[in-house]
Amino acid sequence: MRKPAVTSVPIASLMAERWSPRAYDASAVVTPDQLRALLEAARWAPSFGNTQPARYLVGVRGTPAFDAILATLNSGNQAWARRASLLLIGVMVTTNAKGEVPYTEYGLGLASENLVLQAVELGLIAHQMAGFSAEAVQSTFSLPADAVPKVAIAVGSPAHPDVLEEDWRIERERADRVRIPLEEFAFTEKWGNPAL
Repeated sequence: MRKPAVTSVPIASLMAERWSPRAYDASAVVTPDQLRALLEAARWAPSFGNTQPARYLVGVRGTPAFDAILATLNSGNQAWARRASLLLIGVMVTTNAKGEVPYTEYGLGLASENLVLQAVELGLIAHQMAGFSAEAVQSTFSLPADAVPKVAIAVGSPAHPDVLEEDWRIERERADRVRIPLEEFAFTEKWGNPAL
């Protein structure tokens, strides 16, 4: 497993240990209890006015739902995500009984981050992807017009980077995690004036 993120001050271990691997153990399984914990973590995320816009399509490896989700991914993501134990599509519901739901993308993002951090807590790995066809998801899963697929997520157990086969992917898997410095991240008084 990759080393935790190196930060100037300690951060919660779940965040320090979270990363987006592509090397999955094709023989590992996500148990029903683990799946329930992942979805519960997502379900309890904050949302604007408690509108709870996040929904998930779930595919466990070896099921038609997994194959259907895998088929919506672009070929680059299919190459590695096929070994994941679980594939999900994060969907935002954009209307409710009161009309348009504000900040649906933000709500789905919060729920998905909760899900990914819960995966870390369970000793699993997770990788969020934008490389999939939302139109194919809508058609395949008969989504209503107000349900918008926004993110695909692979979950499972880590494997040695060599399962990726392509040299560039193996190197990417081994690369250090890098973030911009705090001085370029948070500002005060005016843009570009570091807060710290």
